Amino acid sequence: MGRPATKPTELRDGYYIEVRNKNQKSGIKIHRETKRQLLLAIEEYEKSKDVTVLGKLKNGKMEAIPDL
Repeated sequence: MGRPATKPTELRDGYYIEVRNKNQKSGIKIHRETKRQLLLAIEEYEKSKDVTVLGKLKNGKMEAIPDL
């Protein structure tokens, strides 16, 4: 067991969603490269989980996805 990381993780450019179990407060972020992959992931996870679209990350800044 080592020491926990002190540097915040850098997220890769792409699309992000947050997936959590129903009635839970914490979830995980899922990254997809393309919008098509994002839509397929949303479709898959919506069957059993709560899905929140976080947006598109570009150059370290989160942007909203206007047409979702």
